[in-house]
Amino acid sequence: MKPKLYSYWRSSAAFRVRIALNLKGMDYEVIPIHLSKNGGEQLSEAYISKNPTRLVPLLDDGKNCIHQSLAIIEYLDEIQSTPALLPSSPIDRAWVRSLAMDIAIDIHPISNLRVLRYLIKQVGASNEAKDTWYQHWIKVGLDSLEKQLGADPRVGRFAFRDQPGLIDICLVPQLFNAVSTKMDMSPYPTLMKIFNECMKLPAFIDASWEKQIDAEGLNPSI
Repeated sequence: MKPKLYSYWRSSAAFRVRIALNLKGMDYEVIPIHLSKNGGEQLSEAYISKNPTRLVPLLDDGKNCIHQSLAIIEYLDEIQSTPALLPSSPIDRAWVRSLAMDIAIDIHPISNLRVLRYLIKQVGASNEAKDTWYQHWIKVGLDSLEKQLGADPRVGRFAFRDQPGLIDICLVPQLFNAVSTKMDMSPYPTLMKIFNECMKLPAFIDASWEKQIDAEGLNPSI
């Protein structure tokens, strides 16, 4: 049985897992979970019974359900070792994980859909204030990533050497979000070089927003 990936086309976390599955060449079925329609399909009892966090992605391999994108990606790397998504040496693995966490733990959670929706509907922030919040935290994170990757000799065609891996998997969805808000990307030449290299590969192209079966417009309402 093909593993099932519960996904939302615009979710950065689900995007990461789609990239990883594609890089591994694994066949999988996408089960769309719309985060806005019907009050949010992630809030349905059927989905909560599978994933009490009420978030996407969720990977169901027929025997186990795994949530949290980084946990899913490392699980995929452990059950299928090639192509490797993490380096072989402990220090390089730690470095790669640290930058991936900069994105997945520090940047993404405070600027994702449910946070932005809460700012508008519960805090009463205007769309302008919401956008200011979003771009502030994205800029803080991208500034740090540019500084780290721009100065590190391990950076090659991709974030680590010349093979795409965990950093790239996390970076590309975050840059999709930044570009979609019309952020000025000129301060990030290293990040955009890596992004452009990634987007030459079918694994990234096929995981992108517009390729998903549940894709809508590029600027859904919050």
